[in-house]
This record gives sequence, structure tokens and C-alpha cells, in this order.
Amino acid sequence: MIRHWTAAAAGALRTTPAPVTRTLIVLCCLVFLIGPASGLHPAHGSGEELLNAQRDYFRRWGVIPADLFDGSPAAALTPATALFVHGSWVHLLGNMLFLHVFGPMTEARLGRVRFALCYAGCGYLALLGYAAANAGSERSLVGASGAISALLGAFLFLFPRGRVTSLLPFAFFLPVRLPAWAVLPFWAALQWAAAGRTAEGGPGVAYLAHLVGFALGFGCAWVWRGGATTVKSAPAPAPEGENQP
Repeated sequence: MIRHWTAAAAGALRTTPAPVTRTLIVLCCLVFLIGPASGLHPAHGSGEELLNAQRDYFRRWGVIPADLFDGSPAAALTPATALFVHGSWVHLLGNMLFLHVFGPMTEARLGRVRFALCYAGCGYLALLGYAAANAGSERSLVGASGAISALLGAFLFLFPRGRVTSLLPFAFFLPVRLPAWAVLPFWAALQWAAAGRTAEGGPGVAYLAHLVGFALGFGCAWVWRGGATTVKSAPAPAPEGENQP
């Protein structure tokens, strides 16, 4: 996700019960801490040895588009495992911040089961869509950005007038509170523009996965809520970026 905003969690969100959201955050953090990307486990070595361990780790658990459609059951599972793998501390913390902020209200409105299905299903399909568009790529894709983008799409449908606190660079980073219907579609438009710019140069940051996840999340919320939006004005931060290793 593009780093045009920095966010601060709202007090109302911190008090919202969200067991699925909390569980996802804990799982992602644990997976990162025990893996080589954290650089904390001495068994993974240091220097070139650590870099090799990280590359092998990402190739094993991440999505490699060139391998995904070869009929291998193991490769077919990677869009699920990749959702819990992150490439760096910034990558992890950026994703977990927005899962922490946007997750609780979305989970409360959709319900725990539907929220979990939205996160996992849309996240899987977002990575699958990115892989299909870059079928010849040998580069590993990891991270929860597709799933979290789905939560942003669901949040937009459920809380279109929820106030989003943003720090906009073109406004000298002054905090501005805008409705979700203004901020999140603008974010999606930036993803679309960025995806177009990187199409010729091959995959980098998975902007297309963000777009696919966002659209799927919005669609899931629309189907499950029967076309009735929840008009609730609650402050929340705008999305911050995710970088792929």
C-alpha cells in the first residue's frame, strides 16, 4: 500500500471486541518472529547466510506465480500461507497497524465467521489474481496486503461516512478528517495508477493484489449486509503502505 498517510488509532476502536482480528495479529507476529525475516533467531545465521535463509523461506511459503499454476498441491496452498509471512519489520508493522484499526469495526459488523472468511478468502483470491496477471514471474510474493485491502473495501461499504484521520503530504502533513467515501476510493485510484506504471516493468509492490482485495471485500460486505450500509461516524486512520520484499 502506498505510504501517503500515517495513522493514529481511535479510542473507540480500541474498545471494540475483536477476537478474530487479535488472533490474526498474534499469528502474523509470531510467524514473523520465528522466521528469518526478523533477524532475531541465531539459527538463521547472519550476513549472506541470513539472506539465503530469507530467500529460501519466502520461496517456500510465498507465492511464486510461475509455479502456482503447475498443478502442484503445495503451490496451490501458498496464497494462504503467504498471508502470514512478511518481509521486514516495516512490512509487518504497517500491515498490523491497519488490521488493528480497520479490523475490529468490520469484524463487529460482519460477524466473526464472515469476517474470517472475508479476510482469508479475499486475501487468497487477491494473491491468486496477482499471480495470474504475472504468470511468468519467479519472484516470491508475501504479505497480508490483499486481505487487509479487502477489509478496507468492506469498511468503505459498511461505514462510508466514518471519519478517516489522514496526514496528507500535499497539505503539509496536517491532520485532516475526511469521510471514508472520499479517502478510500482515492487510495484505490492510486493503487490503480501505480499498478499501471509497474505493469511493463514486471512485479514489484503488489498493487494489483490491493485492487483485487479491495473490490472483493467491498463486494462481500455488499452481499452479506443485503445492500444496507451502516451509517456510523467513527474516526479511523487511512491506509498506510506495504512493501513487498
